[in-house]
Amino acid sequence: MITKAIIPVAGWGTRRLPITKIIEKSMLPVGNRPLVDYSVQELIRAGVTDIYMVISNVEPCQVKAFYQDNLALNQYLVERGKEDRLKLAKTLPDNVKIHYITQDPSGKYGTAVPIAMVVEEYNIHEPVLVFMGDDFIWNPGGESAAEALVSSLQGEDESAILGVEIPREEVGRYGVFSVKDGLLTGVVEKPKPEEAPSNLINVSKYVMSPKLLDEVVKYVRENDFGPKEQEYVVTDPIQKYIDEGGIMHVATTDGEYLDGGTLEGWVHANNVVCK
Repeated sequence: MITKAIIPVAGWGTRRLPITKIIEKSMLPVGNRPLVDYSVQELIRAGVTDIYMVISNVEPCQVKAFYQDNLALNQYLVERGKEDRLKLAKTLPDNVKIHYITQDPSGKYGTAVPIAMVVEEYNIHEPVLVFMGDDFIWNPGGESAAEALVSSLQGEDESAILGVEIPREEVGRYGVFSVKDGLLTGVVEKPKPEEAPSNLINVSKYVMSPKLLDEVVKYVRENDFGPKEQEYVVTDPIQKYIDEGGIMHVATTDGEYLDGGTLEGWVHANNVVCK
Protein backbone atom coordinates (compact mmCIF):
# COMPACT_ATOMS: atom_id res chain seq x y z
CA MET A 1 0.00 0.00 0.00
CA ILE A 2 1.18 3.52 -0.82
CA THR A 3 0.85 5.71 2.28
CA LYS A 4 2.55 8.94 1.17
CA ALA A 5 1.41 11.68 -1.22
CA ILE A 6 2.80 15.01 -2.42
CA ILE A 7 0.51 17.94 -3.25
CA PRO A 8 2.07 21.20 -4.53
CA VAL A 9 -0.13 24.18 -3.61
CA ALA A 10 2.39 27.05 -3.79
CA GLY A 11 2.22 29.90 -6.29
CA TRP A 12 0.21 33.06 -6.75
CA GLY A 13 -2.43 31.62 -9.09
CA THR A 14 -2.00 34.56 -11.45
CA ARG A 15 -4.47 33.16 -13.98
CA ARG A 16 -7.21 33.64 -11.37
CA LEU A 17 -6.43 37.22 -10.34
CA PRO A 18 -7.84 39.31 -8.75
CA ILE A 19 -9.52 36.76 -6.45
CA THR A 20 -6.23 34.95 -5.78
CA LYS A 21 -4.88 38.18 -4.31
CA ILE A 22 -6.73 37.22 -1.11
CA ILE A 23 -7.66 33.54 -1.58
CA GLU A 24 -5.07 30.87 -2.33
CA LYS A 25 -5.87 29.15 -5.63
CA SER A 26 -6.11 25.71 -4.04
CA MET A 27 -8.60 27.13 -1.51
CA LEU A 28 -11.09 28.43 -4.06
CA PRO A 29 -14.43 26.83 -3.16
CA VAL A 30 -16.06 24.10 -5.20
CA GLY A 31 -19.35 23.43 -3.49
CA ASN A 32 -18.67 23.52 0.25
CA ARG A 33 -15.02 22.42 -0.01
CA PRO A 34 -11.84 24.02 -1.28
CA LEU A 35 -10.36 22.66 -4.50
CA VAL A 36 -7.47 20.87 -2.84
CA ASP A 37 -9.68 18.99 -0.39
CA TYR A 38 -11.20 16.83 -3.12
CA SER A 39 -7.76 15.38 -3.78
CA VAL A 40 -6.91 15.16 -0.08
CA GLN A 41 -10.04 13.19 0.78
CA GLU A 42 -9.56 10.92 -2.23
CA LEU A 43 -5.97 10.16 -1.24
CA ILE A 44 -7.04 9.40 2.33
CA ARG A 45 -9.66 6.93 1.08
CA ALA A 46 -6.93 5.25 -0.97
CA GLY A 47 -4.87 4.63 2.18
CA VAL A 48 -2.58 7.67 2.34
CA THR A 49 -1.68 8.71 5.90
CA ASP A 50 1.16 11.20 5.25
CA ILE A 51 0.53 14.13 2.92
CA TYR A 52 3.34 16.52 2.03
CA MET A 53 2.06 19.92 0.94
CA VAL A 54 4.38 22.44 -0.68
CA ILE A 55 3.08 25.88 0.27
CA SER A 56 4.00 29.51 -0.43
CA ASN A 57 5.90 31.61 2.09
CA VAL A 58 2.88 33.84 2.69
CA GLU A 59 1.26 34.13 6.11
CA PRO A 60 -1.33 33.37 7.23
CA CYS A 61 -1.52 30.17 5.19
CA GLN A 62 -5.13 29.34 4.42
CA VAL A 63 -4.39 25.69 3.61
CA LYS A 64 -2.83 25.19 7.04
CA ALA A 65 -5.77 26.90 8.73
CA PHE A 66 -8.28 24.69 6.94
CA TYR A 67 -6.64 21.45 8.06
CA GLN A 68 -6.17 22.54 11.68
CA ASP A 69 -8.84 22.09 14.33
CA ASN A 70 -10.70 25.36 14.99
CA LEU A 71 -11.17 25.16 18.76
CA ALA A 72 -13.26 28.34 18.94
CA LEU A 73 -15.63 27.01 16.29
CA ASN A 74 -15.87 23.63 18.01
CA GLN A 75 -16.71 25.30 21.32
CA TYR A 76 -19.35 27.45 19.63
CA LEU A 77 -21.00 24.41 18.05
CA VAL A 78 -21.12 22.58 21.39
CA GLU A 79 -22.50 25.60 23.25
CA ARG A 80 -25.22 26.09 20.64
CA GLY A 81 -26.26 22.44 20.63
CA LYS A 82 -24.91 21.85 17.11
CA GLU A 83 -22.64 18.89 17.93
CA ASP A 84 -23.84 17.13 14.77
CA ARG A 85 -21.81 19.65 12.76
CA LEU A 86 -18.53 18.91 14.53
CA LYS A 87 -17.78 16.15 12.02
CA LEU A 88 -18.14 18.67 9.19
CA ALA A 89 -15.69 21.03 10.89
CA LYS A 90 -13.11 18.25 11.33
CA THR A 91 -11.29 18.22 8.00
CA LEU A 92 -8.62 15.59 8.75
CA PRO A 93 -8.86 12.13 10.38
CA ASP A 94 -6.71 11.56 13.47
CA ASN A 95 -4.52 9.00 11.65
CA VAL A 96 -3.57 11.39 8.84
CA LYS A 97 -0.83 13.99 9.11
CA ILE A 98 -0.04 16.85 6.76
CA HIS A 99 3.59 17.94 6.55
CA TYR A 100 4.28 21.43 5.18
CA ILE A 101 7.33 22.63 3.29
CA THR A 102 7.70 26.20 2.06
CA GLN A 103 8.72 27.05 -1.49
CA ASP A 104 10.36 30.39 -2.20
CA PRO A 105 8.54 31.93 -5.20
CA SER A 106 11.73 33.72 -6.26
CA GLY A 107 13.62 30.45 -6.64
CA LYS A 108 13.39 27.61 -9.15
CA TYR A 109 9.89 26.95 -10.45
CA GLY A 110 7.97 24.33 -12.37
CA THR A 111 6.17 21.07 -11.61
CA ALA A 112 9.36 19.15 -10.79
CA VAL A 113 10.60 21.55 -8.11
CA PRO A 114 8.12 20.90 -5.26
CA ILE A 115 8.42 17.14 -5.74
CA ALA A 116 12.21 17.32 -5.50
CA MET A 117 11.97 19.55 -2.43
CA VAL A 118 9.80 17.05 -0.54
CA VAL A 119 11.91 14.02 -1.50
CA GLU A 120 15.09 15.70 -0.32
CA GLU A 121 13.64 17.30 2.81
CA TYR A 122 11.96 14.12 4.06
CA ASN A 123 14.44 11.60 2.61
CA ILE A 124 11.72 9.63 0.83
CA HIS A 125 12.72 6.29 -0.71
CA GLU A 126 9.36 4.66 -1.37
CA PRO A 127 6.57 5.05 -3.94
CA VAL A 128 4.42 8.16 -3.54
CA LEU A 129 1.29 9.53 -5.14
CA VAL A 130 1.65 13.01 -6.63
CA PHE A 131 -1.43 15.18 -7.21
CA MET A 132 -1.67 18.87 -8.05
CA GLY A 133 -3.69 21.14 -5.77
CA ASP A 134 -6.01 22.90 -8.22
CA ASP A 135 -7.79 20.08 -10.03
CA PHE A 136 -9.39 16.71 -9.35
CA ILE A 137 -11.27 13.78 -10.84
CA TRP A 138 -14.98 13.73 -10.01
CA ASN A 139 -16.28 10.19 -9.88
CA PRO A 140 -18.68 9.79 -6.94
CA GLY A 141 -19.42 6.14 -6.29
CA GLY A 142 -16.78 4.97 -8.78
CA GLU A 143 -13.06 4.28 -8.78
CA SER A 144 -11.01 7.30 -7.79
CA ALA A 145 -7.94 8.53 -9.65
CA ALA A 146 -5.71 7.39 -6.78
CA GLU A 147 -7.24 3.92 -6.81
CA ALA A 148 -6.87 3.66 -10.59
CA LEU A 149 -3.20 4.62 -10.39
CA VAL A 150 -2.36 2.20 -7.61
CA SER A 151 -4.29 -0.69 -9.15
CA SER A 152 -2.44 -0.27 -12.46
CA LEU A 153 0.88 -1.18 -10.83
CA GLN A 154 2.23 -4.69 -11.22
CA GLY A 155 5.52 -4.36 -9.30
CA GLU A 156 7.11 -2.37 -6.50
CA ASP A 157 9.57 -0.53 -8.77
CA GLU A 158 6.97 0.69 -11.28
CA SER A 159 5.36 4.08 -11.77
CA ALA A 160 1.99 5.15 -13.17
CA ILE A 161 0.43 8.21 -14.78
CA LEU A 162 -3.25 9.07 -15.17
CA GLY A 163 -4.62 9.73 -18.63
CA VAL A 164 -7.94 11.42 -19.37
CA GLU A 165 -9.58 10.86 -22.74
CA ILE A 166 -10.83 14.00 -24.50
CA PRO A 167 -12.08 14.76 -28.04
CA ARG A 168 -9.15 14.74 -30.44
CA GLU A 169 -9.90 18.26 -31.68
CA GLU A 170 -9.14 19.59 -28.15
CA VAL A 171 -5.73 17.97 -27.61
CA GLY A 172 -3.76 21.00 -28.81
CA ARG A 173 -3.98 22.60 -25.35
CA TYR A 174 -2.46 19.68 -23.46
CA GLY A 175 0.38 17.24 -23.12
CA VAL A 176 -0.72 14.12 -25.01
CA PHE A 177 0.38 10.57 -24.26
CA SER A 178 2.20 8.25 -26.59
CA VAL A 179 1.30 4.77 -25.38
CA LYS A 180 2.43 1.25 -26.30
CA ASP A 181 1.00 -1.89 -24.68
CA GLY A 182 -0.45 0.14 -21.82
CA LEU A 183 2.87 1.84 -21.01
CA LEU A 184 3.84 5.47 -21.50
CA THR A 185 6.52 6.04 -24.12
CA GLY A 186 6.39 9.83 -24.13
CA VAL A 187 4.35 13.02 -23.78
CA VAL A 188 3.89 15.32 -26.77
CA GLU A 189 3.17 18.89 -25.73
CA LYS A 190 0.30 20.68 -27.47
CA PRO A 191 0.31 18.76 -30.76
CA LYS A 192 -1.89 19.49 -33.72
CA PRO A 193 -4.91 17.15 -33.56
CA GLU A 194 -3.88 15.34 -36.72
CA GLU A 195 -0.38 14.77 -35.34
CA ALA A 196 -1.35 13.73 -31.80
CA PRO A 197 -0.27 10.19 -30.84
CA SER A 198 -3.54 9.65 -28.91
CA ASN A 199 -6.37 11.57 -27.29
CA LEU A 200 -5.20 10.78 -23.74
CA ILE A 201 -3.99 13.90 -21.94
CA ASN A 202 -1.75 14.42 -18.95
CA VAL A 203 -3.57 15.75 -15.85
CA SER A 204 -0.50 15.59 -13.55
CA LYS A 205 -1.51 12.68 -11.34
CA TYR A 206 1.14 10.06 -10.74
CA VAL A 207 2.54 7.21 -8.74
CA MET A 208 6.29 7.79 -8.67
CA SER A 209 8.67 4.96 -7.85
CA PRO A 210 11.88 5.63 -5.86
CA LYS A 211 13.88 5.50 -9.11
CA LEU A 212 11.66 8.11 -10.74
CA LEU A 213 11.80 10.31 -7.64
CA ASP A 214 15.60 10.14 -7.83
CA GLU A 215 15.43 11.27 -11.46
CA VAL A 216 13.26 14.25 -10.49
CA VAL A 217 15.71 15.28 -7.76
CA LYS A 218 18.72 14.96 -10.09
CA TYR A 219 16.97 16.96 -12.82
CA VAL A 220 16.24 19.87 -10.49
CA ARG A 221 19.61 19.74 -8.73
CA GLU A 222 21.82 19.40 -11.80
CA ASN A 223 20.15 21.95 -14.09
CA ASP A 224 20.43 25.70 -13.64
CA PHE A 225 17.79 27.28 -15.82
CA GLY A 226 17.50 31.04 -15.67
CA PRO A 227 14.39 32.61 -14.09
CA LYS A 228 12.91 33.38 -17.50
CA GLU A 229 14.42 30.62 -19.61
CA GLN A 230 12.74 27.32 -18.79
CA GLU A 231 10.50 25.74 -16.18
CA TYR A 232 11.60 22.58 -14.40
CA VAL A 233 8.83 20.44 -15.88
CA VAL A 234 8.36 16.98 -14.40
CA THR A 235 7.78 15.40 -17.81
CA ASP A 236 11.51 15.85 -18.56
CA PRO A 237 12.74 13.45 -15.82
CA ILE A 238 9.79 11.17 -16.56
CA GLN A 239 11.01 10.87 -20.17
CA LYS A 240 14.55 10.11 -18.98
CA TYR A 241 13.18 7.48 -16.58
CA ILE A 242 11.27 5.83 -19.44
CA ASP A 243 14.21 6.03 -21.86
CA GLU A 244 16.39 4.25 -19.31
CA GLY A 245 13.95 1.36 -18.97
CA GLY A 246 11.63 2.59 -16.25
CA ILE A 247 8.07 1.27 -16.43
CA MET A 248 5.25 3.79 -16.33
CA HIS A 249 1.74 2.38 -16.63
CA VAL A 250 -1.02 4.51 -18.10
CA ALA A 251 -4.07 4.40 -15.84
CA THR A 252 -7.41 5.68 -17.10
CA THR A 253 -10.59 6.83 -15.43
CA ASP A 254 -14.25 7.12 -16.29
CA GLY A 255 -14.55 10.08 -13.94
CA GLU A 256 -14.65 13.70 -15.08
CA TYR A 257 -11.55 15.86 -14.92
CA LEU A 258 -12.35 19.18 -13.23
CA ASP A 259 -9.82 22.01 -13.33
CA GLY A 260 -10.15 25.04 -11.09
CA GLY A 261 -7.11 26.78 -12.54
CA THR A 262 -9.21 28.80 -15.00
CA LEU A 263 -12.40 30.74 -14.34
CA GLU A 264 -14.34 28.68 -16.87
CA GLY A 265 -13.06 25.41 -15.41
CA TRP A 266 -13.86 26.50 -11.86
CA VAL A 267 -17.43 27.51 -12.76
CA HIS A 268 -17.91 24.19 -14.56
CA ALA A 269 -16.53 22.28 -11.55
CA ASN A 270 -19.04 23.97 -9.27
CA ASN A 271 -21.89 23.21 -11.67
CA VAL A 272 -20.90 19.53 -11.78
CA VAL A 273 -20.35 19.07 -8.04
CA CYS A 274 -23.45 21.02 -7.01
CA LYS A 275 -25.88 19.16 -9.27
